Amino acid sequence: MSLSIIIPVKNEEKIIEETLKHFANSWIKEIESEIIIIDDFSDDATLEKIKKFHDQNLNLKIIQNKKPGLGSAISMGIENSSKQFVAIFMADLSDSIIDLKEYYTIINNHKCDAIFGSRFIKGSVVKNYPFSKYILNRIANNIISLIFFVKYNDCTNAFKIYKKSTLLKLFPLVSDNYNIFLELPLKIICRKYNYKIIPISWNGRKKGITKFNFKELRSKYIFTMLYCLLEKILLKK
Repeated sequence: MSLSIIIPVKNEEKIIEETLKHFANSWIKEIESEIIIIDDFSDDATLEKIKKFHDQNLNLKIIQNKKPGLGSAISMGIENSSKQFVAIFMADLSDSIIDLKEYYTIINNHKCDAIFGSRFIKGSVVKNYPFSKYILNRIANNIISLIFFVKYNDCTNAFKIYKKSTLLKLFPLVSDNYNIFLELPLKIICRKYNYKIIPISWNGRKKGITKFNFKELRSKYIFTMLYCLLEKILLKK
């Protein structure tokens, strides 16, 4: 069993070293793995700081995104991954490496195509979540649950793990930004692949600047939701 970890970066010079140090001192080295950094046109010292970790036995790959956008970066990471399972891990260290190990263990031991983490079920731990973003998240995910008749209440969360063979069946991907984190799980759900939901820990960004802007992304989320809804309707026919 093997694992590819995709970390998209854009101007993460203030946090990326800390993130990679967590991996360098973790269980990742005990398994067959690779860390794929997709640079989304950073114009700060992010890449210089990443290159310091080439001798840390992390099987580190650095790839330049061809088309600006977080969704494009994730797509490129998937296409360039070489392991059996693919996890998406955010550079700001909001996700937990301990939870990632739980993901990997479960997907190895169960016949699942994906493991989805939720920050809003029993056993989850959430810290430093801005109140306005929390309200937007709850409204959006409740709307998604109602429209798609799903019990998963954290579709927009990026942190998930998938079988690579299943991910490739979801292509082509139409989302070019944060909305890709909605497209992937909705396609998994609508196409009736097997998945499990587990509680996770999440800690809001402490360093650097978030790239998430709901006003700019709102139309993209609506497009992705409508696209997946159309697919769901067509699959029933």
